[in-house]
Amino acid sequence: MSTSVRPSPSKQTASKAADKAAQPARTAKPARAAIYEVRKSPVHGNGVFAMRAIGAGERIIEYRGERITWDEATRRAAERGGPVNHTFYFSLADGNVIDGGRRGNDARWINHACEPNCEAYEDDGRVYIHALLDIAAGEELNYNYALVYDERHTPALKRLFACRCGTPACTGTMLAPKKRSRKAAGAAT
Repeated sequence: MSTSVRPSPSKQTASKAADKAAQPARTAKPARAAIYEVRKSPVHGNGVFAMRAIGAGERIIEYRGERITWDEATRRAAERGGPVNHTFYFSLADGNVIDGGRRGNDARWINHACEPNCEAYEDDGRVYIHALLDIAAGEELNYNYALVYDERHTPALKRLFACRCGTPACTGTMLAPKKRSRKAAGAAT
């Protein structure tokens, strides 16, 4: 019959403490200052504001949410009784959509601007928001939504997607300009 001897819990704790004391001290990483905060925006509803200076090219946040098909996004928008582009949807190159309204993060609160200080990049199916230029602490983060709407851009539709960014080059709408057909472009010359 074999027996094993285990140290008592107090001896184990003392032994671990001695081992830890013998290891070189680790210096704690300095806490990084928060990059942004969400608060009320003078542009529209909530907005995202820089808490510290952000350098041009710096990655700020990933746009997160549930990944769904475009058909599901259209169904959800209709269920809510609103246009598909008045949501937290972010279209992906593969035709799918990130629904930031479900399992989303603070990136969904970044407002539109016609002269943005940020830009969204898609990398391997993930969307990241980067600073286009240096951003000062306290400045609101924004990017150009460039919403694609295939229907005719009527005055009523433009009002529905009105832009309130207030930049000098404001187009008055969050809609991307309609691409002119070759036939229409040729007739204009």
